[in-house]
Amino acid sequence: EDKKNNRRTPDLLPRDEVARAINSEVKAGRGSPHGGVFLDINTRRPGDYIKKRLPSMYHQFKELAGVDITREPMEVGPTCHYVMGGVRVDADTAQSTVRGLFAAGEVAGGMHGSNRLGGNSLSDLLVFGRRAGLSAALYSKDFGGTLVMDSGQVEQAARQMLAPFERTGGENPYAIQSDLQDTMQALVGIIRNEADLKEALKRLDALKARAAKVRVDGHRQYNPGWHTALDLDSLLTVAECSAVAALERKESRGGHTRDDHPYTDDTWGKVNVVLRLKDGRVQVSREPLPEMPAELKALFQERK
Repeated sequence: EDKKNNRRTPDLLPRDEVARAINSEVKAGRGSPHGGVFLDINTRRPGDYIKKRLPSMYHQFKELAGVDITREPMEVGPTCHYVMGGVRVDADTAQSTVRGLFAAGEVAGGMHGSNRLGGNSLSDLLVFGRRAGLSAALYSKDFGGTLVMDSGQVEQAARQMLAPFERTGGENPYAIQSDLQDTMQALVGIIRNEADLKEALKRLDALKARAAKVRVDGHRQYNPGWHTALDLDSLLTVAECSAVAALERKESRGGHTRDDHPYTDDTWGKVNVVLRLKDGRVQVSREPLPEMPAELKALFQERK
């Protein structure tokens, strides 16, 4: 294998670079009508080739937007595609810091560093999903005690889940979810800075207050509105974690870009940003990265 000449072709840039380029064009006033750019693939490939290689995309644009991508440009823009942070787990067992809780795949953090390569999420899921399953089975097998449920906690959780049905005058959960999406896209999106991130945290506090009064109608069976109301607490927690971590990391690295700190700082490459929920607020700390195994380090240090 000729490792020195095995290079990525110039037209296949990493997705974070493409997203930043689109964002720059939009901010410069050269964007498309809906805040994106136009992608024209019909000038690069014949129509039959596009239909064969991109059948789903062809039909989606044709049916939903009335755009034939084999003949005309399509409007595209960056959005949230993958979360590279997540639950902190042990690399060998996939167990979290909560006893008996295992996590793998996109919900677990640390596997992909600052930028995920295309296709690696499936490999991640297969490898660490297996580790999580085996470790969970061993944990259950070795569990010697009797599991005692705290009925008070169960009743409290049930009351919290059913509370949206009992409220009057509260907001529809979809309105809060929509405002949360707009806030994160505008202020914690592709390009970040201190002012935007602090503004995002203020808005998240206001959204939390609104979510505490959310109401739903109907029954518990097949009620998407109720499901959304129940999801809001977790959505807001993850949003706050993302904003706090982005504010803490004063550098640009991979998919994280700060235009007020545009360069990569090696100091940040030696630590993980760890977030914990304490007294209803997200607390942030920095913890050293675990030592890389010798055999893996040798692969990274191998001369190309």
